Amino acid sequence: MRLLAVDHPLVAHKLTVLRNVRTDSPTFRRLADELVTLLAYEATRDARVADVQIDTPVAPTVGVKLSSPKPLIVPILRAGLGMLDGMTRLLPTAEVGFLGMIRDEETLLATTYARRLPDDLTGRQIYVLDPMLATGGTLAAAVDFLVERGADDITAVCLLAAPEGLRVVEQHTAELHVPVTVVTAAVDERLNEKGYIVPGLGDAGDRLYGIVD
Repeated sequence: MRLLAVDHPLVAHKLTVLRNVRTDSPTFRRLADELVTLLAYEATRDARVADVQIDTPVAPTVGVKLSSPKPLIVPILRAGLGMLDGMTRLLPTAEVGFLGMIRDEETLLATTYARRLPDDLTGRQIYVLDPMLATGGTLAAAVDFLVERGADDITAVCLLAAPEGLRVVEQHTAELHVPVTVVTAAVDERLNEKGYIVPGLGDAGDRLYGIVD
């Protein structure tokens, strides 16, 4: 597993506002969207491209275009939806799939309750969107599911990550022989006893969309 913690003043500034308990949901959604676009720039640095011949107003030249098959963006519901616009802004031609996963608050284990993805992901670069890499269970389960369908290159874009979760994902993916990259705005100190990232920013889904009982 490769880790990229993006070190940029704009990333740090937007993350600071997201962390603030006084930041309301509309502001949180807007800043999360902007932050994801900045992270997506780094996450797509190794996007696969192919040469293409074009004509400029002056002369013919060779450029590049995203190669086929198209990249696939996979937000993990529900909080990952708040990252989708920021990612597709940078990759407008990508296709979008969905994984619905939920973490049991008692066991901290992730289960899948919904999936909308192509059956065959062979040759696809996959970008998984999940705001918080906390225990690592959700991302590990998502990687397993994607690899089973043939994915051979997976990048996870997360607003925050915890050291414990990163270790879980690294150990889990070590034997997969599929490159997995985690791109995040920051690696925080630790998890608390409830499995929340410290200092973190709270429950990303609740802060994006409000508390739904």
